[in-house]
Amino acid sequence: MTDILEAISLVASWDVILVIVAASLFGLFMGAIPGLTATMATALLVPVTFFMEPLPAIAAIVSATAMAIVAGDIPGALLRMPGTPASAVYADEAYLMGKKGKLGLALGINVTCSMLGGIIGVIVLALFAPRIAEFALQFTSDEYFWLALLGLSCAILVSGKDPLKGAVSMLIGLTIAMVGMDSVSGQVRFTFGSYDLLAGVSLLPILIGLFAITELLRSIPGSGHGAPKTDVPPGCVLSGVGSTTWRYKGGVARGGLLGTMIGALPGAGADIASWISYAISRKLSRTPEKYGTGHPEGLVSASAANNAALSGAYIPALVFGIPGDTVTAIIIGVLMTKGITPGPDVFTEQGALVNAIFLVFVLANLLLLPLGILAIKGAGRLLTVPTGVLYPLILMFCIVGAFSANNTMFDVWIMLGLGLLGYFLMENDFPLGPLILAFILGPIIESNFMRSILKSDGDLMAFVDRPIAMVLAILAVLVWTLIIANGLRKSQSKSGSTGKSNDALNVANGK
Repeated sequence: MTDILEAISLVASWDVILVIVAASLFGLFMGAIPGLTATMATALLVPVTFFMEPLPAIAAIVSATAMAIVAGDIPGALLRMPGTPASAVYADEAYLMGKKGKLGLALGINVTCSMLGGIIGVIVLALFAPRIAEFALQFTSDEYFWLALLGLSCAILVSGKDPLKGAVSMLIGLTIAMVGMDSVSGQVRFTFGSYDLLAGVSLLPILIGLFAITELLRSIPGSGHGAPKTDVPPGCVLSGVGSTTWRYKGGVARGGLLGTMIGALPGAGADIASWISYAISRKLSRTPEKYGTGHPEGLVSASAANNAALSGAYIPALVFGIPGDTVTAIIIGVLMTKGITPGPDVFTEQGALVNAIFLVFVLANLLLLPLGILAIKGAGRLLTVPTGVLYPLILMFCIVGAFSANNTMFDVWIMLGLGLLGYFLMENDFPLGPLILAFILGPIIESNFMRSILKSDGDLMAFVDRPIAMVLAILAVLVWTLIIANGLRKSQSKSGSTGKSNDALNVANGK
């Protein structure tokens, strides 16, 4: 109880509150600009934290990261340009809601569910951090291989009505992910002699190209695709959000818990959490056919998951000093520069600081609502700008975002090339989601497969000789079996209906 009271006094100081508000505004700006990710926002804050005490330094990073993830939803809904990778999974859903005149509802759901998911993550972090961390530490390359393979099945689950086109899109993503030097063997692949491709293709140019450039091409006059309508209401932005969120409250809870668990796995992160949560939500939904058409149910679960994953990533970081993602790696570095070494002893020796960090998480997530509403109100006016002015500005931000990935023009050309590819895929009804997810998970699957093969000396049975690995393997096989069985059943039903229609035509023609 003493630690809790001391934590409240630490967080209630004016300097900590001021840092939380300032960092949130900074994260809002960084996340709202496509290409400037939450990780980049965190990295830019590191030099500033050198002049702060431990708690304000952590508060700055936590607040900026949470707000940047939420702010990434804004350009996704307005212009189909996800501000961060974690926003990519539901950018289409939010954008299509905007085209239906429900932009305010889409952004309101994003902000509200992100806040709720983040708070769920904090509660789980505070109550079960040591136990979840112990479970996460049991994962070896075998478990990560099966988990990533299970996640790859989400590429088919989010592919829409045509699983075959989703599979083709997934294979394109896996092919792009193989470009560059193999992280385990050092083998160079598909670089065609280009030095710039040795490190592979960066995620930012891919995201910006496939979403932003593709949408710009589709918005050209005469393309048949208009700009979205805006319905950001003059009054309260949250009108209708409460009832929608309550209707899908199970998705909020599931997304929050799932996001926390996935975030606790080192290397997983908010983007993978949101993809998996969206896919599971679609699979469990009573109306899966509405997904991909501007349906709020998909937004609810994925928005809750990506912010919950931020809290989950701090579980192994605080308990064992093992970073869950890039942001927590930076946090560990900041804590160590302050003379604090993350680990089990922190909970006993620095109990007040740990509880203060939990309170900072709660405040940062609660602050998402008022600042998010202000951002939505301001962002709604963006669509009133004439397209002749708006589109060149968007293209400029796209170029800056792609260039900022590695400070090279090569990434700009990659972005433009993938924009053309995305335009071709979208015009032929190939979903882009499986491509992005496969690109993210491809290297994880390959590197962990190679590590397991090397340490087992080629024995494939080593992949299932551990209990957790065996359970994940069984789940992966079951999911892929169901996907294949569903595909075969749909093809048989289509061929049967085609045969019946041909018979009816023959009868009508007197044959």
